[in-house]
Amino acid sequence: MNLHRHFHRIAWLAVALAGIVIVFGAFVRLSHAGLSCPDWPTCYGRITWPVEPGHVEQANLAFPQRAVESDKAWREQVHRHLAATLGLLVATLALLAVRTRRRGVAIVIGCGIAVGAAIALYIAKLYLPSSLLAFAAEAVLLGCAWRWRGHGMAALATATLAVIVFQAMLGMWTVTWLLKPVVVMGHLLGGLTTFSLLLWMAWRSTPGTQLLAGNASRLKRVGAVGIGLLAVQIALGGWVTANYAALACGTDFPTCLGQWWPETDFGEAFVLWRGIGVDYEGGVLDGPARAAIQLSHRLFALLVFGHLLMLALKLRRAPGLSGWGWGLAIALGLQVALGIGNVVFALPLWMATAHNAGALLLLAVMISLMARLREPSAPPAS
Repeated sequence: MNLHRHFHRIAWLAVALAGIVIVFGAFVRLSHAGLSCPDWPTCYGRITWPVEPGHVEQANLAFPQRAVESDKAWREQVHRHLAATLGLLVATLALLAVRTRRRGVAIVIGCGIAVGAAIALYIAKLYLPSSLLAFAAEAVLLGCAWRWRGHGMAALATATLAVIVFQAMLGMWTVTWLLKPVVVMGHLLGGLTTFSLLLWMAWRSTPGTQLLAGNASRLKRVGAVGIGLLAVQIALGGWVTANYAALACGTDFPTCLGQWWPETDFGEAFVLWRGIGVDYEGGVLDGPARAAIQLSHRLFALLVFGHLLMLALKLRRAPGLSGWGWGLAIALGLQVALGIGNVVFALPLWMATAHNAGALLLLAVMISLMARLREPSAPPAS
């Protein structure tokens, strides 16, 4: 690969920042600060957030539907600034990766200008042209990523930039659509997708990081299934959080509300679209629907636990991969303990945030294995 000599260093910096953005975003969401800035990308019309009494009074007059809570507003706006910084790092990686592609740099810069213009149009309340411009930039980036497939990091870096742009749109819809659960869950999955793509690029661009194993192909097949199961479980966890169903079973574990199978309503629990204009802060579902979500998350966790534990045991027996087996098993056990603790201890903020970080850690272990595992090269013929 003809990569810039600092590409892998920037990729690792982006991985670290993406992890911070995801965990801090979980803290924002779990501390009920997701709507603490009623506008986007500004916060009460400011680049930062209102703090001074005069600024707070002006903000309250301009946004009477939501009074300023400075202790929450800073969390939301700092999260946005961190995400914007990550976007700049991803754009830098894309520029470095496409510099050998014909008109690659011009295309990436042009799409970046289009996205910036779309944000300016949105602030000016020109919503239709803003959306059209943003989606046009998305289409160009995805089209180029497809066209550049097989050309080193060009396709992957461009696709990652497209994901970041869509993440910004999901962040906007999170606010404007008042914490709609499907958007909140999608925003979480988009952040983890961004992290996974960056981690893959970081490992694949760093020299000398291959893990050689004679059964690498079989381990990667098992690992791919594990990543798929883990993604579904994370989505269910996001759905639990978005619908405020974390304590739908009270503080009972393994039972729920004192029963093995309480009253549930799966029909209402997984309705993805309920229209626009509903304020989802605090949740809108009744107890049986929330209990159905919580039980789904618990039951699917058993399947994920069994599969990843099997993979950990396989890694323990593979020469040179024993440490990875132990690492996966420890991360898995920690995540299960945090999940149970969230229920038993009634969702302490630090533990709920750590549970999100645990999911990120599990995903990081799985993606790292998939990116690094290789079959040993066959010896040359004599």
